[in-house]
Amino acid sequence: MRWNWQQKDWPRFSYEKAPLEELEKLFLHKSGFLLGSYQHIAKADKEALTVDLLSDEAYKTSEIEGEYLNRDSLRSSIRRYFGFSTDRKKSPPAEQGIAEMRVSLYQNYAAKLKHETLFEWQLMITRGRRDLHEIGRYRTHEEPMQVVSGSFHKPKIHFEAPASKEVPYEMDQFINWFNRTAPGGKEPLPPLIRAGIAHLYFVCIHPFEDGNGRIARALAEKALSQALGRPVLIALSHTIQSRRKAYYSALESANKSNEISDWLVYFAKTILAAQDYTQKMIEFLIEKTKLYDRIRGQINARQERVIARLFQEGIEGFKGGLSAENYIRITKTSRATATRDLQDLVDKDVLNRTGERKSTRYTLNIK
Repeated sequence: MRWNWQQKDWPRFSYEKAPLEELEKLFLHKSGFLLGSYQHIAKADKEALTVDLLSDEAYKTSEIEGEYLNRDSLRSSIRRYFGFSTDRKKSPPAEQGIAEMRVSLYQNYAAKLKHETLFEWQLMITRGRRDLHEIGRYRTHEEPMQVVSGSFHKPKIHFEAPASKEVPYEMDQFINWFNRTAPGGKEPLPPLIRAGIAHLYFVCIHPFEDGNGRIARALAEKALSQALGRPVLIALSHTIQSRRKAYYSALESANKSNEISDWLVYFAKTILAAQDYTQKMIEFLIEKTKLYDRIRGQINARQERVIARLFQEGIEGFKGGLSAENYIRITKTSRATATRDLQDLVDKDVLNRTGERKSTRYTLNIK
C-alpha cells in the first residue's frame, strides 16, 4: 500500500471544481442567513449561544476521539475564559484545556498560522495527561505513526503517517500552504475547499503523538472563519460525531490518493449540515425568548426552574421527554404538586403532553 504522502504528486491535491461550486455558493448564502438570524437575538442569548455551541463542540470533538468530558465543567470553563460570570467551581484539567483551546480558536481566528499556535493547542487539549512522551511539540518517536483497529495479533492498518523525522519539513510546507491560501494570501482558495484540504492535509501528516483529529477540525473552522471575516459558530464536530462512521470512511478513502474530489464533496456537505444545526439552535433561542415573554408573571418558581432545565437540555430536550418523576426530582416537591404544576403548564400551552399514566411525557411547546 502506498499512502498519499508517498506518491509523486504529494501534496498537490487535485479535485473537480464543478461539483463544489454550488456548495460554495450555498455555504455563503447560509452564512449570511445565519448572521441575520444571530443579529435578531438578545445580547444574553448571543452569549448563551456562543457558550453552548463552543462547549458542545468541545464535548463532541473529544467524543469523536473516545474521550468523554463533563458538559457542565466545559460550559463553566468556556464562560471563565470569555470573562463571563461562572459558578466558580474548579473544572478538571481536560475540560479546562479543550475549553481554552476552543476560546483561543474563536478569538484568534484571523491570526496567521504558526508552529507555536499548534504547539499551544496541543498543550491545551492534552492538559492533565501523564501517558504522553511529547506534549507541545511534534512527535519524534521512531516507531511508525499508524491508525489501527482490530486485535493485537491481527491488526488492520487504516493509515500510516510520514516518519517522525519528516514531520518538521512537512509541517513547514503545511503552514506555508495554509497561510498562502488564506483570503488575502498569494493563492486564496474558496472556503469549503480550503477547509476540507486543511483538515485532510494535517491529518495525513499526523504531526503530534495525540490530538491530531481535534486540531484538524479546529483548522477547518479557522479556515471558515477567515473566509467569513468573523468567528464562525458552527456545529461541525457535533455533525461529524452524529455520522462518525461516514467520517472515518471518507478519511480512509482520501488517504490513498491525492485526487480528493469525493472527500471535498463529503466535507462540504458536512459543513452545510453543521450550518443547518446551528440555524436550529438560533431559532430555538428565538422561540425561548418568545415563550418567556408570553408567560412572564404567570408561572411559579418551581415551574420556572423546570422550564429553565428543559431549555438547558437544548434542541433535543430530555431523552424521551420530561416525566413527572423528573419534575419531582428537579423541584423536590410532592407528586400531587408536580401533577398540578404540569397540568397548569399544559393548559398555558407551555408544554405538550403525550402518553398516559406512567408513559406520560412533556415537551416544550415551541416550533
